[in-house]
Amino acid sequence: MATVRAMTEADVAAVAEIRVTGWKAAYAGIVPQSYLDRMTVEADAHRRRQYFTRPDKATTDLVAVDARGGVVGWACLGPSRTAAGELCALYVRPSLIGSGIGRTLLQAVHADALARGFGSVLLWVLTDNTRARRFYERAGYAADGAVQADDYDGVSITEVRYRIAL
Repeated sequence: MATVRAMTEADVAAVAEIRVTGWKAAYAGIVPQSYLDRMTVEADAHRRRQYFTRPDKATTDLVAVDARGGVVGWACLGPSRTAAGELCALYVRPSLIGSGIGRTLLQAVHADALARGFGSVLLWVLTDNTRARRFYERAGYAADGAVQADDYDGVSITEVRYRIAL
C-alpha cells in the first residue's frame, strides 16, 4: 500500500525517472519514437529541479511512497486559467500500474484541490491514450468537449480535456 506526501527536492531524481519511463511506456505508438528516444532522466531531473525550486511555483507536487519510503508515483496540481484546479501530471512507476497507487494519488490531489478552494479539477489526456482515459472515467471524470493539439517532432497529437466536480 502506498502513502502520499508532499514532494521534496530529494525526490526529484525519482520523479524524473518515473515520468520518463512513464512517458516511454504510455505513449509508445502515440508520440513519435524519435521524441521518446530523446527523453532522458537526467535532463528531466534538471528541468524539474529548476522548476521545483522556483519561489513563485504555484503547483502542489505529491509523491506516493511504498512501505520502504521509495517513490512509486507522482502527481502535480496547479491552478487552471479558470476557477478549477488542473491536474498537470499523474504518473506511476510502469511496473506498478494497476496496483492502486494512481487512485491513491488522485484522491490526494482531490483533497488538495478542495483545500485550495477548487470546486472542480480538469486535466488533458492524449486522445489515443485509452488506458489513461479509462482510468479517469472510472474515477468520475468526463470529457467536456474541449480539445487541443501539441506538436511532437512535427506530428500533431490531439488531447481531450476531462473534468470532475468535487
